[in-house]
Amino acid sequence: MRPARIVVRVVLAFILLAVVASVAGFLQFAETVAALDAPREPKADAIVVLTGGYQRIDRAIGLLKNGAGERLLISGVNPTTSGNQIRKLTQSSSALFECCVDMGYEAVDTIGNANETARWISDHQFRRVLVVTNNYHMPRSLLELKASDTRTEFIAYPVVNSDLKNGNWLRQPGVVKAMLSEYLKYCLAHLRAFAGARSWSGLRGDMAGS
Repeated sequence: MRPARIVVRVVLAFILLAVVASVAGFLQFAETVAALDAPREPKADAIVVLTGGYQRIDRAIGLLKNGAGERLLISGVNPTTSGNQIRKLTQSSSALFECCVDMGYEAVDTIGNANETARWISDHQFRRVLVVTNNYHMPRSLLELKASDTRTEFIAYPVVNSDLKNGNWLRQPGVVKAMLSEYLKYCLAHLRAFAGARSWSGLRGDMAGS
């Protein structure tokens, strides 16, 4: 029975190491997210906001109004939502939307956001782009954006919905669940990038076979 016991102990040791590594990785991820701060005087060629809440869109339109970028892409808009609806919800002028806001209806997930953004950047020849999304979503967003477009400089502008700079969030099940989910997705994105596997585009047109 000794060889069997050795095998069991080795397997248990690997499981223990995997658990410790996962916990350490999650805590490091949480610390990285908590340390994200928006630049005080943001300035770029353009701005992209990844949909997921009107707070993000409000912030991005505010940046556009303040001259942080010349043009704004709202990526991942629901096909049933019009630009006029977003304009009214954000209390923006028609002139601003007509001149400087582009609606992106193709993206269905973060990979799609990255590919939709890369096409938009290529069309307009931008070189520096502000990225507006939730703080916990920012690491994966930047990873996917850089995988889709290696030439552009992406500048993080995180929107903070949950303050992670103290330990209180660990006692909030909803926040912990969201962070764990995002951490797992971030790890999978890293594995895909390492393996060079990127067959899924995350775009509606490709899903429809067009």
